[in-house]
Amino acid sequence: MQGTEKRTFSLPSEHAAFIDAKVRSGSYASGSEVIRAGLRALQERDAAIEKWLHEDVARSYDAVMSGKAATHSIDDVFKALSARHADKAGK
Repeated sequence: MQGTEKRTFSLPSEHAAFIDAKVRSGSYASGSEVIRAGLRALQERDAAIEKWLHEDVARSYDAVMSGKAATHSIDDVFKALSARHADKAGK
């Protein structure tokens, strides 16, 4: 592990209890390990969102802006959804 820094944080009781439960269960040796695991999960989630934005969303945006992808007005989308909902509700 890289160098460490000691930090102090205030947590809601439910978060503190969650950390304590993870340590008591033996899943983690300390509260610090629980926090590190949570931060790693947050980093992984943020990286996945960034990848999605840069790859999928950017590609879709470029396709719409170049006229290569179909677009629909919000009114048309709501009309289609309402019709679909009414059709399913009627069955």
